[in-house]
Amino acid sequence: MTSPLVLLDLDGTLTDSAPGIMGSVVSAFTDLGLPLPDATGLRSFVGPPLPDSMLAHGVPPERVDEAIAAYRRRFEAGGMWENEVYAGIPEQLRLLREAGFTLAVATSKPEVYARPICDRYGLSALVDGVFGAPLDHIPSSKASVIAHALKDLGPDRVPATDRVVMVGDRHHDVAGAAEHGFACLGVAWGYAEPGELADAVAIIDEVSQLAARVSAQLA
Repeated sequence: MTSPLVLLDLDGTLTDSAPGIMGSVVSAFTDLGLPLPDATGLRSFVGPPLPDSMLAHGVPPERVDEAIAAYRRRFEAGGMWENEVYAGIPEQLRLLREAGFTLAVATSKPEVYARPICDRYGLSALVDGVFGAPLDHIPSSKASVIAHALKDLGPDRVPATDRVVMVGDRHHDVAGAAEHGFACLGVAWGYAEPGELADAVAIIDEVSQLAARVSAQLA
């Protein structure tokens, strides 16, 4: 029988990446001469697809490509490393693997950044694949990232939908999972606004509860 599959968001679920992302956003808005989002607005950039967030915070559609290029200059210059794995995450991933689950990172971050980040912080060795968005400006959603992950994992490692769960901290994780017929477990330690995870099947309050709660969901 195919093992249960756990899809894991990266930013705000496995790693605390806000400093590098927020700093890169500040740099981009400054370079473009646009008013900076407030603290809550900056925090909201952590997780969702970057073009969507740029548009939501006042970047004119015709300047989104320019804003993303400015963001990436700062991000590639060091912002991507202003990041750390949440305490206890490696132990929880090891518990899930020992229990026989297939694990895959599914993030809206471009895959060309997600993979080296997971390599540097020791996450790649604890999962069966790291999947992200394309770097170019092809529209990408969490649902499309999940589709990419499922295709690359292959039919031998993708079970029936009731044996798959997404774990994430933002509404787009919930919505992306729902498009594929999967449940989503929200996490309380990420960047969700109050009520944002209302459609998740449950909220995991602490990192130490991750493996047990996933196991219960897929039992």
